[in-house]
Amino acid sequence: MTSNPINDQAEDDSPPSVKEARLWRDDGWTARVIKNEDDEGWAVEMIMDGEPEPALVGPWTMGRDKKNPKPLDVNAFHTLVKTASEVLRRHEQQRHAMFHKKVTVNTPSGRISVTLDIVPDEFDPHALLAAFDATGEELAVLRVDAGFKLTTASANAWLETLLPDSGDLTPDSVHRDNGD
Repeated sequence: MTSNPINDQAEDDSPPSVKEARLWRDDGWTARVIKNEDDEGWAVEMIMDGEPEPALVGPWTMGRDKKNPKPLDVNAFHTLVKTASEVLRRHEQQRHAMFHKKVTVNTPSGRISVTLDIVPDEFDPHALLAAFDATGEELAVLRVDAGFKLTTASANAWLETLLPDSGDLTPDSVHRDNGD
């Protein structure tokens, strides 16, 4: 049997699997039962490996003695991993929706999709306003303030500035300004 240093190294980087009553670590996640600071009960926190903060913190069941927490088990751990993963996915979807907007408007040359992609840069926050024809071909790009509000009215107003006298909006008939 041969050893593969790349695979051996990758396995060494992951934390060891732990399966204890109050601490369970496996598959890139750590579940830890902690004392609930809000009341006399217990809570469980789910932390994804490499993350400083828990993705999920929720109440945890008391054991039979009504003093100590119920021990973690494989089924509870897998349910917690699934729930924490869903929480992260929803946060990512919400973040994406917050930074990426889209409206579609009708023009003499057809339906145009206008997108606003906010770039939350710490030193240079801005957004890119872009127009696309029905085939998805980019017609124009404009760098705008990060606070720009994309509405059907603002998209129509911007598209009107791009339309040549003929009223036809094509990739060759518009000005591009991406801020560079």
